[in-house]
Amino acid sequence: MKLLETMQSHWRNLSDHEQRWLQIAMVVVTVAMLWWLVLAPPLALLRAAPAQHTALDAQLQHMLQLQSQAKALQAQPVLSAEDAHQALVASLKPLGASAQWTVQSDRTQVTLKGVSAATLAQWLSVARQNAHAVPTEVHLTRNAALTWDGTVLILMAGPGSPS
Repeated sequence: MKLLETMQSHWRNLSDHEQRWLQIAMVVVTVAMLWWLVLAPPLALLRAAPAQHTALDAQLQHMLQLQSQAKALQAQPVLSAEDAHQALVASLKPLGASAQWTVQSDRTQVTLKGVSAATLAQWLSVARQNAHAVPTEVHLTRNAALTWDGTVLILMAGPGSPS
């Protein structure tokens, strides 16, 4: 209570001119605080909303595209192990001598040498689409020619396997 009484005493001792300037300063400080604490955050949020909305729309479109791809994969008929193996071998043909494979029951190990990134991506897409092949392990290194060497272990998704 003493602090309040002391402040009131100081206020009364100030001239009218000093009191007016202090009142103006308090109004300016109050308006600035209201701006920074109450008005500025929602206005910044409103300014950022269109960009955030655009980013979320792009993300939604990407998710819808992934959903349609997943539904297309689910709608494909289930391949027999032999058909899946033949489709995988057919997908490897465009790679030529840069791809060699060995089959171990439901797994196929593909050894790649000097395959470009675009060719590798295309092959993985075709193998997934046509042979229902799922890469389970990938060990690739980029060589001096900026192509990829390594192995890809593929699980053949046959009847009863998750694809």
